[in-house]
Amino acid sequence: MNVEKDAMTWIVMAGNIGSGKTSLTQLLSQRLGWQSFYESVENNPYLADFYADMRTWAFHLQMYFLGNRAHEIEYMIETGEPALMDRSIYEDAHIFVRALHEMDNLSERDFQAYTKLYTLVLDKLQKPNLLVFLDAPVSTLVDRIQKRARSIEDSIDPDYLRLLDSYYKQWIPTYNESPLLTINSENYDFVNNLEHLEEISKAVDYCIKTRKNLVLNAPGNFSYDFAK
Repeated sequence: MNVEKDAMTWIVMAGNIGSGKTSLTQLLSQRLGWQSFYESVENNPYLADFYADMRTWAFHLQMYFLGNRAHEIEYMIETGEPALMDRSIYEDAHIFVRALHEMDNLSERDFQAYTKLYTLVLDKLQKPNLLVFLDAPVSTLVDRIQKRARSIEDSIDPDYLRLLDSYYKQWIPTYNESPLLTINSENYDFVNNLEHLEEISKAVDYCIKTRKNLVLNAPGNFSYDFAK
C-alpha cells in the first residue's frame, strides 16, 4: 500500500492506555517506511516522581509532555520525511490533564495556566494529515495491560481507565483538526493478522487521499462518518 502524501505527511495515533497505539505505529511505520515517534517514558525526568506523588508533580509532568511533544512535531516537520506519532498532543489537554484536574491532582490555577499555554503552543504547530483513534472497551484494555505486565502500569485502576474512556467519548466527536479514522481495536488483531493490518492500511490511504472520516467497526464492516 502506498499512501498518497503531500510534501510533509504525518499521522498521529490516539486512544486509551492499552488500545494498541504503539503496536500499530510500529507496524504501519515499517509497512510504509516512515519514521516513527513514541511517547517519552524512559527518558522522562518527572514520571517516577509523578507516580510517587501525583498532586505535587502533575503540573511539572504535563508541562514536560507539552514541550516535548511540540518539539517532536517541529523536528518531524523539519525533516520533511513522512512520520507517525503514537500519541497526540491533543490528548494531553482533552484527556489526561482534564482527568488530573477532576481527580484533584491538578489545581484550578495550574489547570488554567496549562490550558492557556497549550492553546498558544497548538496555534503554532502544523496539524496532522490524519488522526487514527483506537477504541476498545475498558475490559479489553485491562486484559491487555495485565498481559503486557509493565511495572509502571501496575497501579492503573480500571476506574481510571473508565474515566479516560468517558473523556474520549466526549472529545472524539468534537475533533476537527484533520480527517479522523476510528478503529474498533477490539475487533482488529493487526499484530498477528496481516489481512487486518492491510485493511487498516487501505483505510489510512483512503482518509488521506479523500480527507474524509472513516469508521472501521470490524473486518469488512466500515462506515463513513458524514457528521464531520
